[in-house]
Amino acid sequence: MPVITIDISAMATEKKAELVKELTVKASEVTKIPEEKFIVFINEMPQENIGIGGKLLSDLMK
Repeated sequence: MPVITIDISAMATEKKAELVKELTVKASEVTKIPEEKFIVFINEMPQENIGIGGKLLSDLMK
């Protein structure tokens, strides 16, 4: 079974559901593997655990 893993900052459950669906549909189209075979893992990280350009994302989002 193919596995899709995405690391992302926290997001609403509705957005996670949309993301899982869209990733699955597109990956299935490209690989010709049935959608029901895909597993999607979402690893949520707090913004204070993400650094961009030497700064915390939580600081950049202020």
